[in-house]
Amino acid sequence: MAFVIGDGCIGCGSCAGTCPVGAISDNGGVYVIDANTCISCGACAGTCPMGVISEA
Repeated sequence: MAFVIGDGCIGCGSCAGTCPVGAISDNGGVYVIDANTCISCGACAGTCPMGVISEA
């Protein structure tokens, strides 16, 4: 199951740099995860300073 970025994203981009498949992109100042590309590795969740990334 893919990961999602919830409310509270501050747009720092730390998650995007850790995604091994490039599933995370900037969407107007907040980041989003493409569920079709996400491999559910969880690398992004550990890097979010706000703790708003979780498994869907």
